[in-house]
Parts: sequence; C-alpha cells; structure tokens
Amino acid sequence: VQLQASGGGSVQGGGSLRLSCAASGLTFSTWRMGWYRQAPGKEREFVASISGSGSRTDYADSGKNRFTISRDNAKNTISLQMNSLKPEDTAVYYCAGLFAQSPRYWGQGTLVTVSS
Repeated sequence: VQLQASGGGSVQGGGSLRLSCAASGLTFSTWRMGWYRQAPGKEREFVASISGSGSRTDYADSGKNRFTISRDNAKNTISLQMNSLKPEDTAVYYCAGLFAQSPRYWGQGTLVTVSS
C-alpha cells in the first residue's frame, strides 16, 4: 500500500490550502480514510476522516467549520480543504488508511506552515 500526500506549503494566517493524497495497493472504496497531523514537539493527532463511500465524515473540534475532507473513488484520492488557517494548524499532515477507526497505513506527510 502506498499513500502519497501533497499540497502542503506556507501560508499566512487566514489563508487556505488543499491537501491531496493518492492511494494505491488497496481496494480504495472499501477503506475509511483520514488525515492526521503532528505539530513540532507534539503527538500525532486526528484531523478528519471519511467513510469508503464518502457518505460520512468526522472532524476533530480543531478543524470543524474550517476543514472539509472529501474523496474521489474513481481517482483513488482524498483531499483536505483547509480554510481560515491559523498558526496552530502548523504541522506535518499525514493521510492514513483506517481499519476499525485506527490508522493501518500511513503516507509520508506533507508540511503545512501557517504564519501569523
């Protein structure tokens, strides 16, 4: 299984970024997928997840009303649209394939830096 995340970068506070993750090696539409992040000196934390069909999404409180997770099962990709970014959103963002709500597979991470 390979998960390739992209789309990170540097942005000023209040700006937007869209992360993408391309998956291969798994029956994509049957896997719940998610985004996690790890800020410097902190543990990795859950950001958002989406069911295999895309019908259900879940968000950490930190991203509710600002972040939107989506997927395209025809292209084996998931995305995370992040709006109204804050400096505390600065982290390495990882996409993950989830099994029983827990990460089974990890991507390599993409760095998001938000300046004040």
